[in-house]
Amino acid sequence: MSAIWSIARKDLQAYYLKPPLISWAIIMPLVLVLAFYLRNPGDMAALLPGLVGMTVVFGATSMEGIVFTFEKRVGALERLFLAPVSLRQIVLGKVLSGTLFGSVTGLVVLVVGRYGVPGVDPCWSLAILALILTSFTMSALGMALAVSVKEVFEAMTLFNFFRFPMVFLCGVFVPVTLMALPLRIVAYALPLTYAVDALHHAVAPAGVTALLPVHVDLALLLAFGLILHLGGEFALRNRLRRDY
Repeated sequence: MSAIWSIARKDLQAYYLKPPLISWAIIMPLVLVLAFYLRNPGDMAALLPGLVGMTVVFGATSMEGIVFTFEKRVGALERLFLAPVSLRQIVLGKVLSGTLFGSVTGLVVLVVGRYGVPGVDPCWSLAILALILTSFTMSALGMALAVSVKEVFEAMTLFNFFRFPMVFLCGVFVPVTLMALPLRIVAYALPLTYAVDALHHAVAPAGVTALLPVHVDLALLLAFGLILHLGGEFALRNRLRRDY
C-alpha cells in the first residue's frame, strides 16, 4: 500500500495538481452543460447528475493518456520497473491518482450544485460512493486505452473518441429512454450510463426517474472498473514483453 500511494502521490504532484488541468477538468463540462441549458432552458437540478458524471470523466482520464506514454519516453517508467514494486502495484498507483483527482473534481461540482442550484439535496453517502466507483472505472478506462498507443497525441485522440460519444449517449443531456433503439443499445454498453443513473438516484430531485435500481448501477460500475483495470494490466504486461 505504501508503494501504491507513493506512485499515486507522485503522479498527483507531477501531473494532476496543475492549474491548467484543474480548470480543464471542471470548465469543459460546465461549458457543455451551459450550452445545452441556454439552448433549451429547463430544470438545472435534473442536469446536475450528468454534469457531475462528465466532470469525473474528464478529471479521471485527463492525464492517464499522457502518463504512460510520456514516462516511457523520458525513462521514468523504466526507473519504476527497477524499484522493488510489482507491475500490479504500478498500475494500481496510476489508477489511484486518476481516481482521487476525478472524485475530488466531481465532489467540487456536486458541492457547488448543492448550494447553488435550487431543489438539490443529495444523499451524500450514495453520491460519494457513486463518485468513487465512477472515478475508478474512468481511470481504469484511461489506463487501458493509454497502454495501447505509443505517442501522447495518439492517446488524446483515442480518449476523445471514447469520451465525447459517452457524453452524448449516456443520458447526460438526453434521457437514454428517449433515444432510438440502436443508440440505447450502445448506451447500455458504456459505463457512464450507469454512473449518471446512480447519480440520479443520489442527486436528482423527486420525480426524475432512473433507469435501473441503484444497486445494479453500482454493481455494473464496479464490474466495468475491474474488467478495464485487469484488461489494461494484461495489455501493459504483454506490451512490455514485446518492447523490452
